[in-house]
Amino acid sequence: MGITGWWQWVIVLVIVLLLFGRGKIPELMGDVAKGIKNFKKGMADEAENVKEAAEDAASDAAKTVEHKADEAVDAVKSATKKS
Repeated sequence: MGITGWWQWVIVLVIVLLLFGRGKIPELMGDVAKGIKNFKKGMADEAENVKEAAEDAASDAAKTVEHKADEAVDAVKSATKKS
């Protein structure tokens, strides 16, 4: 009962063609293809956003290190001036 034969698939195909017609099936497949294309585009955009965020974080980290280095130099200069 659970195994379907090839003739049962033919019957299902005929019923689908009768319900949707010959013109509707390609239209549905086109809509599915557009959905897949938009999904892939969204995934690529998200990956690009994550990459940009990582680059921004890295540049912020570099600025922080430079800023701390400048503060240390200023602290040393002010300490030597007081002496």
